[in-house]
Amino acid sequence: MKKIFMILVVLVCVSCENKMKNNLSWEVFPDSQSQVIEKEIDDIAFKFCLLNEQGQPATVFKEGENFSFYFSVTNKTNEKLYFFPDFAYPVENGFCEVFTSDNKRVGKPFIFRGYNKIGIGAYPFNPEDNYFFEQPWIDSRDSVWRWKYGFYESSHQTPLSVGNYYTEFQSRFQFYDNYLDTTLAFKIKFKIQ
Repeated sequence: MKKIFMILVVLVCVSCENKMKNNLSWEVFPDSQSQVIEKEIDDIAFKFCLLNEQGQPATVFKEGENFSFYFSVTNKTNEKLYFFPDFAYPVENGFCEVFTSDNKRVGKPFIFRGYNKIGIGAYPFNPEDNYFFEQPWIDSRDSVWRWKYGFYESSHQTPLSVGNYYTEFQSRFQFYDNYLDTTLAFKIKFKIQ
């Protein structure tokens, strides 16, 4: 009977651990101690922040000032993994999308035009590899550009007016061969003054 109880306890603990890894979310505010979300899960490092025009993390910007979205994923393991960076590809996950504090959609700084999807073997993610995506809100490019295997075009946003805003996204991150499979959510509240 004691063995069965111990097995049940172990199964519940494993289940809770897996559940926690599959539903992780983080948030920063203008008055947060840090303006950067930096988390590490099983030696995979995630970083999400907004950058001011000087390239410094910030959550408060001057009216008319441009800002950039910055997101990175770094392999801090000693293992060669495979990672398809689709966090930047799905239209529905909210990546780089801005909303007013009363939940009105403002838009994204780009229009996603699709990607070339090939087998996972084409996406090696070696130890110390860092995939980072940096995108300014106001982007004057007139041609389609490429990041990894995705294609983008500027949506020609204008400066945000004074007010409170947020950006958030949720994405499933899968690192093969079955190293880590988790859904993460990130939210940054920021203000223009």
